[in-house]
Amino acid sequence: MMKNKAKIIIPFVLLFVVSMVEAQQIQMPQASPAAQISQKVGLTDVSVEYSRPSMKGRKIFGELVPFGQVWRTGANAATLLTFSTPVIIEGNELPAGTYALYSIPDKNLWTFIISSNTKLWGAVGYDQADDVMRFMVKPGKTGQRYETMEINFVDMTDTGASLAIKWENTRVKFRIETEVDEIVMGQIKELVIDQEPQNPGLYYQAANYYFTNNKDMDLAYDWITKSVDDDPKYWTMHLKAKIELALGKKKEAKESAQKSMDMAREAKNPDYVGLNERLIRSIR
Repeated sequence: MMKNKAKIIIPFVLLFVVSMVEAQQIQMPQASPAAQISQKVGLTDVSVEYSRPSMKGRKIFGELVPFGQVWRTGANAATLLTFSTPVIIEGNELPAGTYALYSIPDKNLWTFIISSNTKLWGAVGYDQADDVMRFMVKPGKTGQRYETMEINFVDMTDTGASLAIKWENTRVKFRIETEVDEIVMGQIKELVIDQEPQNPGLYYQAANYYFTNNKDMDLAYDWITKSVDDDPKYWTMHLKAKIELALGKKKEAKESAQKSMDMAREAKNPDYVGLNERLIRSIR
Protein backbone atom coordinates (compact mmCIF):
# COMPACT_ATOMS: atom_id res chain seq x y z
CA MET A 1 0.00 0.00 0.00
CA MET A 2 2.83 2.40 0.88
CA LYS A 3 4.58 1.61 -2.41
CA ASN A 4 1.46 2.61 -4.39
CA LYS A 5 1.26 5.90 -2.50
CA ALA A 6 4.91 6.56 -3.27
CA LYS A 7 4.29 5.91 -6.95
CA ILE A 8 1.53 8.53 -6.92
CA ILE A 9 3.42 11.13 -4.89
CA ILE A 10 6.71 10.98 -6.84
CA PRO A 11 5.25 11.87 -10.27
CA PHE A 12 3.22 14.67 -8.62
CA VAL A 13 6.37 16.11 -7.02
CA LEU A 14 8.26 15.89 -10.31
CA LEU A 15 5.43 17.65 -12.14
CA PHE A 16 5.42 20.39 -9.48
CA VAL A 17 9.19 20.89 -9.76
CA VAL A 18 9.09 21.01 -13.57
CA SER A 19 6.25 23.55 -13.44
CA MET A 20 8.22 25.72 -11.00
CA VAL A 21 11.29 25.64 -13.28
CA GLU A 22 9.22 26.56 -16.31
CA ALA A 23 7.54 29.42 -14.40
CA GLN A 24 10.90 30.93 -13.47
CA GLN A 25 11.71 33.39 -16.23
CA ILE A 26 14.27 36.19 -16.35
CA GLN A 27 12.47 39.39 -17.30
CA MET A 28 14.53 41.41 -19.80
CA PRO A 29 13.79 44.31 -22.14
CA GLN A 30 12.54 43.21 -25.55
CA ALA A 31 14.83 43.80 -28.49
CA SER A 32 11.83 45.15 -30.43
CA PRO A 33 9.23 46.24 -27.87
CA ALA A 34 5.56 45.98 -28.75
CA ALA A 35 3.62 49.20 -29.26
CA GLN A 36 0.05 50.18 -29.92
CA ILE A 37 -1.26 53.56 -31.06
CA SER A 38 -4.82 54.62 -31.70
CA GLN A 39 -6.41 57.68 -33.21
CA LYS A 40 -9.91 58.93 -33.88
CA VAL A 41 -9.86 59.83 -37.58
CA GLY A 42 -13.06 61.66 -38.44
CA LEU A 43 -15.63 59.37 -36.82
CA THR A 44 -13.48 56.25 -37.22
CA ASP A 45 -11.33 54.54 -34.58
CA VAL A 46 -8.00 53.53 -36.11
CA SER A 47 -5.39 51.50 -34.24
CA VAL A 48 -1.94 50.14 -35.10
CA GLU A 49 -0.20 47.26 -33.32
CA TYR A 50 3.46 46.72 -34.16
CA SER A 51 6.89 45.99 -32.73
CA ARG A 52 9.63 48.64 -32.83
CA PRO A 53 13.05 47.47 -34.04
CA SER A 54 16.15 49.65 -33.54
CA MET A 55 19.13 50.36 -35.77
CA LYS A 56 21.85 49.33 -33.28
CA GLY A 57 24.60 50.40 -35.65
CA ARG A 58 23.13 48.62 -38.65
CA LYS A 59 22.31 49.98 -42.10
CA ILE A 60 18.54 49.49 -42.44
CA PHE A 61 16.96 50.01 -45.85
CA GLY A 62 18.73 48.17 -48.61
CA GLU A 63 20.57 45.88 -46.16
CA LEU A 64 18.81 44.76 -42.97
CA VAL A 65 15.52 45.42 -44.79
CA PRO A 66 16.33 44.44 -48.40
CA PHE A 67 14.87 46.41 -51.27
CA GLY A 68 12.31 44.58 -53.37
CA GLN A 69 11.25 42.06 -50.70
CA VAL A 70 8.08 41.80 -48.61
CA TRP A 71 8.69 43.25 -45.16
CA ARG A 72 6.53 42.92 -42.04
CA THR A 73 6.80 46.73 -41.58
CA GLY A 74 8.14 46.33 -38.08
CA ALA A 75 9.45 43.36 -36.14
CA ASN A 76 8.17 40.10 -34.68
CA ALA A 77 4.53 39.45 -35.65
CA ALA A 78 2.97 41.24 -38.59
CA THR A 79 1.93 44.86 -38.06
CA LEU A 80 -1.86 45.10 -37.65
CA LEU A 81 -4.24 47.89 -38.68
CA THR A 82 -7.79 48.04 -37.31
CA PHE A 83 -10.59 50.29 -38.60
CA SER A 84 -13.97 50.61 -36.90
CA THR A 85 -15.68 51.77 -40.11
CA PRO A 86 -14.94 51.51 -43.83
CA VAL A 87 -12.11 53.78 -44.95
CA ILE A 88 -10.40 54.89 -48.15
CA ILE A 89 -6.64 54.33 -48.30
CA GLU A 90 -4.84 56.13 -51.11
CA GLY A 91 -8.07 56.11 -53.11
CA ASN A 92 -8.87 52.44 -52.42
CA GLU A 93 -11.98 51.44 -50.47
CA LEU A 94 -11.41 49.14 -47.50
CA PRO A 95 -14.14 47.59 -45.30
CA ALA A 96 -14.00 47.90 -41.52
CA GLY A 97 -11.89 45.23 -39.84
CA THR A 98 -8.36 44.19 -38.86
CA TYR A 99 -5.65 43.70 -41.47
CA ALA A 100 -1.93 42.97 -41.66
CA LEU A 101 0.27 45.72 -43.09
CA TYR A 102 3.16 44.63 -45.27
CA SER A 103 5.43 46.69 -47.48
CA ILE A 104 8.01 46.26 -50.20
CA PRO A 105 10.56 49.04 -49.68
CA ASP A 106 12.60 50.36 -52.58
CA LYS A 107 14.85 53.33 -53.06
CA ASN A 108 12.36 55.46 -54.99
CA LEU A 109 8.98 53.77 -54.50
CA TRP A 110 7.38 51.68 -51.76
CA THR A 111 4.58 49.19 -52.31
CA PHE A 112 2.22 48.79 -49.37
CA ILE A 113 0.11 45.67 -48.96
CA ILE A 114 -3.08 45.31 -46.94
CA SER A 115 -3.51 41.60 -46.22
CA SER A 116 -6.43 39.65 -44.80
CA ASN A 117 -4.07 37.16 -43.08
CA THR A 118 -3.36 38.57 -39.61
CA LYS A 119 -1.91 35.40 -38.06
CA LEU A 120 1.57 35.23 -39.58
CA TRP A 121 4.86 35.71 -37.77
CA GLY A 122 6.28 38.57 -39.78
CA ALA A 123 6.20 37.78 -43.49
CA VAL A 124 6.86 34.06 -43.06
CA GLY A 125 4.16 32.30 -45.07
CA TYR A 126 3.01 35.49 -46.80
CA ASP A 127 0.77 34.71 -49.78
CA GLN A 128 -0.19 37.30 -52.36
CA ALA A 129 -3.58 35.58 -52.62
CA ASP A 130 -4.41 37.13 -49.23
CA ASP A 131 -3.87 40.68 -50.53
CA VAL A 132 -6.87 42.95 -50.10
CA MET A 133 -5.13 45.84 -51.83
CA ARG A 134 -1.77 47.18 -52.93
CA PHE A 135 -0.74 50.78 -53.48
CA MET A 136 2.49 52.68 -54.05
CA VAL A 137 3.89 55.80 -52.40
CA LYS A 138 7.17 57.69 -52.66
CA PRO A 139 9.46 57.69 -49.62
CA GLY A 140 11.07 60.85 -48.30
CA LYS A 141 13.95 61.84 -46.03
CA THR A 142 13.59 62.83 -42.40
CA GLY A 143 15.24 65.83 -40.81
CA GLN A 144 16.66 63.64 -38.06
CA ARG A 145 17.78 60.07 -37.62
CA TYR A 146 15.27 57.67 -36.07
CA GLU A 147 17.20 55.05 -34.11
CA THR A 148 13.98 53.16 -33.36
CA MET A 149 11.20 52.65 -35.87
CA GLU A 150 8.18 54.86 -35.23
CA ILE A 151 4.63 54.88 -36.60
CA ASN A 152 2.31 57.81 -35.95
CA PHE A 153 -0.58 59.81 -37.39
CA VAL A 154 0.15 63.13 -39.12
CA ASP A 155 -1.61 65.69 -41.34
CA MET A 156 -4.88 65.43 -39.40
CA THR A 157 -8.08 66.88 -40.85
CA ASP A 158 -11.76 66.51 -39.93
CA THR A 159 -12.05 63.55 -42.29
CA GLY A 160 -8.62 61.96 -42.58
CA ALA A 161 -5.03 61.48 -41.53
CA SER A 162 -1.77 60.13 -42.87
CA LEU A 163 -0.05 57.15 -41.31
CA ALA A 164 3.68 57.86 -41.23
CA ILE A 165 6.45 55.28 -40.80
CA LYS A 166 9.90 56.61 -39.84
CA TRP A 167 13.13 54.74 -39.38
CA GLU A 168 16.75 55.58 -40.00
CA ASN A 169 16.54 58.66 -42.28
CA THR A 170 13.50 57.45 -44.22
CA ARG A 171 9.90 58.52 -43.86
CA VAL A 172 7.03 57.10 -45.86
CA LYS A 173 3.34 57.81 -45.33
CA PHE A 174 -0.03 57.03 -46.85
CA ARG A 175 -3.41 58.73 -46.64
CA ILE A 176 -6.47 57.41 -44.80
CA GLU A 177 -9.80 59.12 -45.51
CA THR A 178 -13.09 58.42 -43.76
CA GLU A 179 -16.76 59.15 -44.44
CA VAL A 180 -17.99 61.96 -42.22
CA ASP A 181 -20.41 64.26 -44.03
CA GLU A 182 -22.94 61.60 -44.97
CA ILE A 183 -23.02 60.29 -41.39
CA VAL A 184 -23.30 63.72 -39.76
CA MET A 185 -25.92 64.92 -42.23
CA GLY A 186 -27.94 61.78 -41.53
CA GLN A 187 -27.87 62.54 -37.82
CA ILE A 188 -28.84 66.18 -38.38
CA LYS A 189 -31.77 65.10 -40.54
CA GLU A 190 -32.93 62.57 -37.96
CA LEU A 191 -32.46 64.68 -34.84
CA VAL A 192 -32.99 68.27 -36.01
CA ILE A 193 -34.67 68.51 -39.41
CA ASP A 194 -37.25 65.74 -39.03
CA GLN A 195 -38.28 66.82 -35.52
CA GLU A 196 -38.18 69.83 -33.24
CA PRO A 197 -35.70 68.90 -30.50
CA GLN A 198 -36.10 70.24 -26.99
CA ASN A 199 -32.33 70.24 -26.52
CA PRO A 200 -30.82 73.61 -27.59
CA GLY A 201 -27.44 71.91 -27.83
CA LEU A 202 -28.62 69.96 -30.88
CA TYR A 203 -29.49 73.19 -32.67
CA TYR A 204 -26.05 74.55 -31.80
CA GLN A 205 -24.28 71.43 -33.08
CA ALA A 206 -26.23 71.44 -36.35
CA ALA A 207 -25.62 75.17 -36.88
CA ASN A 208 -21.93 74.79 -36.12
CA TYR A 209 -21.56 71.94 -38.62
CA TYR A 210 -23.34 73.90 -41.34
CA PHE A 211 -21.23 77.00 -40.65
CA THR A 212 -17.92 75.10 -40.51
CA ASN A 213 -18.66 73.26 -43.76
CA ASN A 214 -20.14 76.26 -45.60
CA LYS A 215 -23.59 74.77 -46.03
CA ASP A 216 -26.98 76.55 -45.88
CA MET A 217 -26.20 79.63 -43.78
CA ASP A 218 -29.82 80.74 -43.55
CA LEU A 219 -30.77 77.40 -42.03
CA ALA A 220 -27.72 77.56 -39.74
CA TYR A 221 -28.88 81.00 -38.61
CA ASP A 222 -32.37 79.72 -37.81
CA TRP A 223 -30.89 76.90 -35.72
CA ILE A 224 -28.42 79.04 -33.78
CA THR A 225 -31.14 81.59 -33.10
CA LYS A 226 -33.33 78.87 -31.59
CA SER A 227 -30.41 77.67 -29.48
CA VAL A 228 -29.57 81.15 -28.21
CA ASP A 229 -33.20 82.10 -27.56
CA ASP A 230 -33.75 78.97 -25.48
CA ASP A 231 -30.45 78.82 -23.58
CA PRO A 232 -27.88 81.56 -24.34
CA LYS A 233 -24.24 80.65 -23.73
CA TYR A 234 -21.15 82.65 -24.62
CA TRP A 235 -20.06 79.99 -27.14
CA THR A 236 -23.47 79.77 -28.82
CA MET A 237 -23.70 83.56 -28.96
CA HIS A 238 -20.23 83.68 -30.53
CA LEU A 239 -21.31 81.24 -33.24
CA LYS A 240 -24.40 83.38 -33.86
CA ALA A 241 -22.12 86.37 -34.40
CA LYS A 242 -19.99 84.47 -36.91
CA ILE A 243 -23.01 83.26 -38.86
CA GLU A 244 -24.49 86.76 -38.87
CA LEU A 245 -21.23 88.12 -40.26
CA ALA A 246 -21.20 85.42 -42.95
CA LEU A 247 -24.72 86.53 -43.93
CA GLY A 248 -23.63 90.17 -44.12
CA LYS A 249 -25.49 91.16 -40.94
CA LYS A 250 -22.62 93.28 -39.59
CA LYS A 251 -24.59 95.29 -37.04
CA GLU A 252 -26.19 92.18 -35.57
CA ALA A 253 -22.84 90.37 -35.61
CA LYS A 254 -21.21 93.14 -33.53
CA GLU A 255 -24.05 93.08 -31.03
CA SER A 256 -23.91 89.28 -30.68
CA ALA A 257 -20.14 89.32 -30.33
CA GLN A 258 -20.36 91.98 -27.62
CA LYS A 259 -22.95 89.92 -25.71
CA SER A 260 -20.77 86.83 -26.04
CA MET A 261 -17.74 88.75 -24.78
CA ASP A 262 -19.64 90.09 -21.76
CA MET A 263 -20.85 86.58 -20.92
CA ALA A 264 -17.34 85.17 -21.34
CA ARG A 265 -15.92 87.81 -18.99
CA GLU A 266 -18.54 86.92 -16.42
CA ALA A 267 -17.67 83.25 -16.81
CA LYS A 268 -13.94 84.12 -16.56
CA ASN A 269 -13.12 82.61 -19.94
CA PRO A 270 -10.33 84.73 -21.48
CA ASP A 271 -10.18 82.61 -24.63
CA TYR A 272 -13.67 83.58 -25.72
CA VAL A 273 -13.08 87.18 -24.67
CA GLY A 274 -10.18 87.26 -27.10
CA LEU A 275 -12.14 85.50 -29.85
CA ASN A 276 -14.90 88.09 -29.63
CA GLU A 277 -12.49 91.00 -29.50
CA ARG A 278 -10.85 89.80 -32.70
CA LEU A 279 -14.20 89.19 -34.35
CA ILE A 280 -15.41 92.71 -33.51
CA ARG A 281 -12.16 94.23 -34.87
CA SER A 282 -12.61 92.30 -38.13
CA ILE A 283 -16.07 93.80 -38.77
CA ARG A 284 -15.84 96.89 -40.96
